[in-house]
Amino acid sequence: MSDSIGDTTAPEIETETESEVETGSESVADAAVGDEADPTITTVDNPVVEANELTVHYDDVQALQPVSMGIPEEEVTAIIGPSGCGKSTFLRCINRMNDLVDAARMNGELRFKGKNVYDEEVDPVALRRKIGMVFQKPNPFPKSIYDNVAYGLKVRDDTENLDERVERALKRAALWDEVKDQLDESGLELSGGQQQRLCIARAIAADPEVILMDEPASALDPVATSKIEDLIAELAEDYTVIVVTHNMQQAARISDKTAVFLTGGKLVEFDDTQKIFENPDHQRVEDYITGKFG
Repeated sequence: MSDSIGDTTAPEIETETESEVETGSESVADAAVGDEADPTITTVDNPVVEANELTVHYDDVQALQPVSMGIPEEEVTAIIGPSGCGKSTFLRCINRMNDLVDAARMNGELRFKGKNVYDEEVDPVALRRKIGMVFQKPNPFPKSIYDNVAYGLKVRDDTENLDERVERALKRAALWDEVKDQLDESGLELSGGQQQRLCIARAIAADPEVILMDEPASALDPVATSKIEDLIAELAEDYTVIVVTHNMQQAARISDKTAVFLTGGKLVEFDDTQKIFENPDHQRVEDYITGKFG
């Protein structure tokens, strides 16, 4: 499953290795210090996405300790933490991308609009039409710019007003003015930043309700990163956006709420972003934010 909603192609899914899951960028002994306190989780009224005692294992390695949190609608939620702490693992649970990883095993609940997405009757492909995803590395198809955006709609035979919907998606992705005269040219010819915005346009073309972004600007230069950040803020006016990022300054700039995962796959704190960065409840969250580890 690529980041286009309703796509049938599957990208390479990167998972935390066993050593990353166990230690991240610090030792197990260090991780134990101060990490036993109960997590501080702000309650969200009527969350659009809600985890309840969600855990993930890769074979015998536990990548995610029990996570319980609710994500608000039409806001930007950032997920931060050191390498191997389970950020991307949690993100991929939301639209069942972990189903594509043979070794992955999920327990607990992950609810989207009140429905557990892991119930047997839930179709993961249909779910991904409602919860789109954009990956760390831009992955446009070897097709024209137009066909990249229209791909998911064509697969579903949902082609009414196709030209208008492609144009609208490109405008929402802040790319239309740059490509409107070259829609028949290959998406692979665009710059890295443009390719990522093309992938975002592809993800929003079918009008999902939630957009997941896994470090969407980590491979981009500062100018392209700034455009992606501006775009995220605009998208949150109509969509729920959940962003995994290693860049704490970026999380502080773009998000309304922030979840902090620490080594061992433990959610330690979830609150308003300003509170997390200015007055966190947990010492280890403050240590991570101030650069003492991670």
